[in-house]
Amino acid sequence: MLKNDQLDAWDRDYFMHPSTHTAMHARGESPTRIVSKADGVFIEDRDGTRLLDAFAGLFCVNVGHGRTEISDAIAEQAKELAYFHAYMGHGSEAAITLAKMVIERAPENMSRVYFGLGGSDANETNMKMVRYYNNILGRPEKKKIISRWRAYHGSGLASGSLTGLPLFHNKFDLPFEGVLHTVAPSWFSRDDISMSEEQFSDYCAAELEALIEREGADTIAAFVGEPMLGTGGIVPPPAGYWDKIQPVLKKHDILLIVDEVVTGFGRLGSMFGSDHFGLEADMITIAKGLTSAYAPLSGSIFSKKVWDVLVQGNDEFGPMGHGWTYSAHPISAAAGVANLKLLDELGLVKSAGEVGAYLKAAMRDALGDHKNVGDVRGEGMLCGVELVEDREKRTYFDASRKVSATIIAEMASLGVIARAMPHGNILGFSPPLCLSKEEADIIVDATKKAVHAVLG
Repeated sequence: MLKNDQLDAWDRDYFMHPSTHTAMHARGESPTRIVSKADGVFIEDRDGTRLLDAFAGLFCVNVGHGRTEISDAIAEQAKELAYFHAYMGHGSEAAITLAKMVIERAPENMSRVYFGLGGSDANETNMKMVRYYNNILGRPEKKKIISRWRAYHGSGLASGSLTGLPLFHNKFDLPFEGVLHTVAPSWFSRDDISMSEEQFSDYCAAELEALIEREGADTIAAFVGEPMLGTGGIVPPPAGYWDKIQPVLKKHDILLIVDEVVTGFGRLGSMFGSDHFGLEADMITIAKGLTSAYAPLSGSIFSKKVWDVLVQGNDEFGPMGHGWTYSAHPISAAAGVANLKLLDELGLVKSAGEVGAYLKAAMRDALGDHKNVGDVRGEGMLCGVELVEDREKRTYFDASRKVSATIIAEMASLGVIARAMPHGNILGFSPPLCLSKEEADIIVDATKKAVHAVLG
């Protein structure tokens, strides 16, 4: 007997869910889950069903659920100062403290952080600052931005244009003019199977160079990339990739925007993905792990090189017209301060590297030889299992079969929540960084059982 049938009806009658087949949901043709509480790596729904959250919400609950240190900080901040804006030099103790903590943890060349609410709006901010930057430098034609296919940078109009997944473009008239896409850094998906990882990285760099030459380097302002693909399939970069891409950007004076919404604050076993893969960013996008999703908050971090130009522009033309009502919201900032303190105190960055490596190795041991498993990959506390119809020929299942979604549903029946990634048949895992090896074993066991139940 369901605990609250009226709430279920209200959900279908009044609530529009993101990234959901809204028609099927409204008609009651797809399942709904109303989550009531959570603790550690587990959530519980209104019927008392307990499930291991092997995706940390959406890559975001880094420190785990139910941390009273963060909820108490939110409550105290709300009682003392629930809100005041950050316009015209106003600030709060929490926002100022968090800004200092972020810059202390960021790569050495970073200078200032602007706070928003979500990764999408942070990338919108970055796109605006790229335009401002080149206008101040007297380069009005240098405005195009290059992203990669299979990238995810948000679902707004501008940030959705940066995203390289058709699902986020279809029927929205995206991408906008001025946003270009180049090869996805997915070695497993390469057309020429004979290519080594290094050769594929050379190919990616050559394709980027060719795109720049076709468009004209004087028209291209920035290149945006996740340190490793997240929503596009949990794909680490092939060997040598960033070492070959960055010189191309520097050669043509193209800014590098590193989207660390998923990888920032410990998920790869390093504080930032930029540190992990040796990236020299001009701008860094942060969100998710900044507060572990206890409150909405994002950030755009600017290098000293970019910051100096922004200062020059303000001195010449006055304050720039950019800001959000909820920029640097005190409650969200308080959550961020408490979250980053916990990240350090609990040693979760180191743990993500160690337990994440265990999870990936255990997943390979369990499924690496399965006839329909083409690849088991990951980095830190990120793991992906790519399914194929024929692993020898590397042929893919027809999308209409919904293989990964069926397996994910079977896993839920076994008590584990994972994600069917939106591109291809890929099982995605991104657990809280506090995951133990025993809990990793639960994930692997459920995955193995579900794969065998659906595919034999």
